[in-house]
Amino acid sequence: MKISLKDIQEARERLRPFLAATETDLSHSASQLLGLSVYFKYENLQRTGSFKIRGAANKILSLTAEEIKRGVVASSAGNHAQGVALSAQLAGVKATIVMPENASLNKIAATRGYGAEVVLHGDFYEEAYAHAREIEKKTGAIFVHPYEDPLVIAGQGTIALEILEAIPDLDSIFVAVGGGGLIAGIATAIKALRPSCRVIGVQAAATSGMTQLFHGEKYEPPAARASTIADGIAVKSVSSMMLKDLITPLVDEMVTVSEDEIAASIVYLLERTKNLVEGAGAAPVAALINRKNLSLNNGLGNKTCALLCGGNIDLNVIAKVVERGLISNGRMAEISVIVDDQPGSLFRLTQVFAQEKANILEVRHDRVERKLSLREAKVDFIIEVTDHQHGERVRRALAAAGARILE
Repeated sequence: MKISLKDIQEARERLRPFLAATETDLSHSASQLLGLSVYFKYENLQRTGSFKIRGAANKILSLTAEEIKRGVVASSAGNHAQGVALSAQLAGVKATIVMPENASLNKIAATRGYGAEVVLHGDFYEEAYAHAREIEKKTGAIFVHPYEDPLVIAGQGTIALEILEAIPDLDSIFVAVGGGGLIAGIATAIKALRPSCRVIGVQAAATSGMTQLFHGEKYEPPAARASTIADGIAVKSVSSMMLKDLITPLVDEMVTVSEDEIAASIVYLLERTKNLVEGAGAAPVAALINRKNLSLNNGLGNKTCALLCGGNIDLNVIAKVVERGLISNGRMAEISVIVDDQPGSLFRLTQVFAQEKANILEVRHDRVERKLSLREAKVDFIIEVTDHQHGERVRRALAAAGARILE
C-alpha cells in the first residue's frame, strides 16, 4: 500500500469545509525543561476529541453516490468510532459501529450521540473487527478501516501539513502508534516536505508489538487484553502491511513508555497547558520527557513537536491516573511504617510530617496484621511533597524518630 503527498494535499482540501486546523503552539515550560524548542500539536481539541475524524471523514467524503446508499460500518474501541459516526452524520450516511463490550461508557455514549448504531461485541478489538466484517458481508456496507486504508491514512497525514506550516524548520516529531495509520500519514508528508525531520513513533510498553517488530525482535500477541492507560493505541495484532510498506521505510525510530511515564505526562499537561489529554495523546510527551530510552537522544535538533492525538479520557479513571502521575513525578508519596503500639506514637509521626512541611492526605492504621508483633502497629501514609528529594527527607526523618520504614 502506498500513499503520496498529493493524496494528503487532496485530503486537506476535501476536509477543509468540515474541519478546522488545530493549534500548534510552543510550550515554554517543556522547552525550558528539555533545553530545546518544544511544540505541542493540540489534536485533542479536534472535533470528537481526536485526530481520527480526519481519516474517517476523508474516506466517507470520497464515497460514490451508490456507496453512500449502502452505508458504512466500522470497528473501534472509541476514537475511530466517534470519527466515523460524526463523519457519516455530516455526509448523510447511515453508520454502524461495532465496539468491544468493555469499551469506555463515555465513548459508547458519544458514538451513539453522533447518530451511529452501536453494536457491542467481544472483549478484544479484534473480535469487534471480525464482527464488523461480517456485517459488511451481510449488508454490503462500506467498511471504514481505522488504519489499513489509503484514504484514512491520507486524512491523518493532513496533521503534518498544519504542523509544517507552523514550524517549517521542524527537526523531529513524536507520534503515538497503535495500528500505524497516524504515523504513516504524518511520516509520508514529513519525508516529502522536510526529509531531514526525524519521525519517532511511541507505544505503551504494555502493547509494544509494532516497536518490537520494527527493531527486528520477536513478537507474540498477548493472550489476554493488555491493561494500559493508553487504550487508544492498545492494538493486540500488528499489521505486517503497515509495518513493511509505510512504517519501516518512513519512520526513524520507535520507542516505548511506561504506564507511570504516561500518567505523569497527563498530569504535566493538565498543570502546564490546562489540557486534558488521554493516555495515547500523552505518550509522545512521555517519550520526549524521558529520552533516556531513545537512541536519537542527541538527534532531536533545535525544534521538536509532540502530537497530542486525543483527549477522550474516561472520567471514571481520571482520579486514579492523576494520583499515579503525582506519585511517579514525586509530588505524592506512599510511606508505610512500623511503630510501637502505644499512646503517642501516631502523634510523634505526624509531628515529623509537620516539621518537614509534608501534607498528610490519607492515613491507615493497622494493629492486627499477622506479621506484626503484639506490641507493634503498621501505619500507611499518603502524603503530598514537592519532589522525590523531599519525600526521601521525610523518610529519613521518620526513621530518625524511631519508625521502621517498609520498602
